[in-house]
Amino acid sequence: MNAESNVRGFDPLRSGAGQTRKPGFARPVEASPAEVTMAFEDNRHASSLFGSHDQNLAFLERRLGVEATVRGNMVAIRGPADACQQAKKVLESLYDRVKRGEQVALGDVDGAIRMTVSQGSLFPADGEPARPGFAQVSTRKKTIVARTAAQDAYMRALARHELVFATGPAGTGKTYIAVAWAAALIERGEADRIILSRPAVEAGERLGFLPGDMKEKVDPYLRPLYDALYDVMPPEKVERGMTSGMIEIAPLAFMRGRTLANAIVLLDEAQNTSSMQMKMFLTRLGENSRMIITGDPTQIDLPPGQVSGLAEAIGLLENVEGVGVSRFSAQDVVRHELVARIVRAYESAHPSPNP
Repeated sequence: MNAESNVRGFDPLRSGAGQTRKPGFARPVEASPAEVTMAFEDNRHASSLFGSHDQNLAFLERRLGVEATVRGNMVAIRGPADACQQAKKVLESLYDRVKRGEQVALGDVDGAIRMTVSQGSLFPADGEPARPGFAQVSTRKKTIVARTAAQDAYMRALARHELVFATGPAGTGKTYIAVAWAAALIERGEADRIILSRPAVEAGERLGFLPGDMKEKVDPYLRPLYDALYDVMPPEKVERGMTSGMIEIAPLAFMRGRTLANAIVLLDEAQNTSSMQMKMFLTRLGENSRMIITGDPTQIDLPPGQVSGLAEAIGLLENVEGVGVSRFSAQDVVRHELVARIVRAYESAHPSPNP
């Protein structure tokens, strides 16, 4: 990391120096305060680490309950001793990413904080091995590092199982990670094609007749999959892949009668499949293929009284060899902090069992 740091007791006479975040950004500092000072060797890298208007540090303060003071390429972190050590570990890991030429956004800060907190003590007992970092998946365009323990478990399940179910609320990264995983396997030559599918079910409204050819009619339903593809793969490769058939995006209804071999097959919004549709889809799996099925059981748009094929499939297959199930909760939302609070509010008002 090449950043120098030291830890000392907190001197209240120094608390007003430098550019401290505004009061209210951080939670009240608890007892047993300490101070950690870090000096980064490259001013440009340090600026990228701190973020525009020091927004990354402000986020760090808010999440860990510390206060940060910036002086050029130096930052002093004050607060509870454990929180200061966690903040130091977070900044060290993020600085290493900046040095490798990677961008650090608020989501990356959030992920680094979650990883550090989940690892517990930064100084394991003698002879105790340090815990490994979160899992990651790399494509030629970017590297996606798990930001929560649930994402970490999800990535590891994708590596171990031929069929993986991922359930949980919106914003937890289920679909994005699945698309990134598929793209990585294609780039490594472990599969010949990616097949992305969704049931064409409207979310609580009737769109009526849609103009255009078949592709133009189904594109609105599949747009989230396009967005994820373009984010993890170069645009020209996506275009070539869709032209050559290496990347296929199709509604679930078009899967009947096919055998999908040498492919990574992803079914998104699977909570909106019927029992018959899910059975049909699952039995498309061919030789040297993997299947990933994602969905949010709290956002079912099927007609009243119709059983979700996702819930039924997980109940039937969870203990079958070769099948993995990853479950996400509101605590795993990685979009905006407010999204997690919104999900928790809805869960409290309308509790729904997670299959």
